[in-house]
Formats: sequence, C-alpha cells, structure tokens
Amino acid sequence: MTADMTDQLQPSETDGKLDITRDAFLGGKVYVHQPKHGRHRAGLDAVYLAAALPDGLSGHIVDLGAGVGTAGFCAAARLPEITVTAVELDQTVLELAREGLNDPANASFADRVHLLEVDITAKGSVRHAAGLKSGMADHVIMNPPYYEANRFRASPKTARAGAHMLDERGLEPWVKTATDIVKVGGTLTIIFRADGLSEILNVLSGRFGAIDVIPLRPRPDAAATRVLVRAVRASKAPLTLLPGFVLHDGPENEFTPGAKSILRDGQGLGIPLRR
Repeated sequence: MTADMTDQLQPSETDGKLDITRDAFLGGKVYVHQPKHGRHRAGLDAVYLAAALPDGLSGHIVDLGAGVGTAGFCAAARLPEITVTAVELDQTVLELAREGLNDPANASFADRVHLLEVDITAKGSVRHAAGLKSGMADHVIMNPPYYEANRFRASPKTARAGAHMLDERGLEPWVKTATDIVKVGGTLTIIFRADGLSEILNVLSGRFGAIDVIPLRPRPDAAATRVLVRAVRASKAPLTLLPGFVLHDGPENEFTPGAKSILRDGQGLGIPLRR
C-alpha cells in the first residue's frame, strides 16, 4: 500500500534473534515472524487478500508466493474449515513462516497450514515434482511482486527488491501456475496495483471468468491504489466491477469501521462467490 495505507496494526515486539520481529495481526489472533530490515515486510495487503475469501469457505487453499505466511495464517485463523499450503522459494522467509507456525499464539490453526518450497515460475514438471500438483487446490490466493522489471528500476539489489519485482514475464507464470493447480470451478484471488488491472485481466482471459474487481481506496476522495481481483476457473460468467472498499476516513485519517472490522476483528469483506 501507499504510505497512508501501511499503518502498523500493533507495535512490533522484537524477539532478540537475527533482528526479527513478532507482529500481531487480526487483533492478536495471528502472530507473524519477519525480518525487521532488509526484506519485504507484511502489511495490510496480505490481510485484505485473506479477507477476500468468502465467509464459510472450506477446502484447500494454496497461497502462491506466501512469504512469511501472513495471508495464509490470516485465512486459516478466520476460516476453520480450510487447510492452507503456503508456497515460497526464499528459504529465509520460509524458515520464518515455520517459526510462526511453531508460535504458541498460532496453535489454533497451525496444524492446518503446511509449507512448500517451490519456484512457482518454474516449468510444470519441476513444480509437480516439488509437490505443487495439478488440481490440488480448491482456491488459490496470491500477492505477487507489484513491479515489472521492464517498467520500474529496482533499488538497491536486495532481497526486498526481489520481493517487489516481477521478472520480464510479468504475471503470466504466476497465473499459469494458478490455472494448473486449481480445480475447475475453483477460485483465484489476487491483490495487485490498481494500474496493473489491465495486465491481470489479460492473463486471466481464457482461463478464468466470473471476475470480481474490488477497488481499494485509501480515502473516500482518492483513486484506488490496489485492486482485489477474484475469478473462477473456467467460468463463462461476465466481469463485475464492485463498489470497492475505503480504508481511511475522518480528520485523523482513522480506519473506517469496515476496515477496523477486517484488520482488528478478522472479518471478511462479505462478498459472496459467483459462478
């Protein structure tokens, strides 16, 4: 999110090892272990991605590019009938996700979350051999890097930059993998830059339908900076542009009541699935 959309949900608490913080999400229902400096840090985007999953959902969720596990953890904490596979290539953040699952505060959902080390942009035979199988998911969620290498300059060349930059193939390999692993009639949910919506729609074309576009705006009078896009594998239903969601309002730029219900109370967006 932009600077006015990245408020800390709760103050970080340093655990004293490798400069790692233990951060509370959903009002303390979830704790995430993540680097304090030098790498991407989880924020509101992951929480909203998890909140886009419909209330009462069941089945197997695969989180592609899961990082330290924030979106998958939040989904599992909110939805007791799901299992989650968090897929990540970076061994450092994957180990932090494992630490998060061993955190006693996450015990209520930890046994329903599994970690998988795979390059999701690799060719199919490599992904399948590593455990990312065709048709394994009822639903896929992903928070891919936001910036294309051919449009934006990465500065400096750190692990954080890598987490923010797509390679020259853009979103194509991410959606190709999602198409492979999700069952027909299953869903894909993406959070991405609002100005990247056309790219999302291009790569979804012919693969997914019943596309719901949910703009996320920092304030009532501001343009959307993020979009949530939810789609159904092999559906022929048309696209719907939904009213969207406002995060901040009032003279102190406070979170709106709807935003607080998601960020503090672990509520969903309340938007049912279409088929």
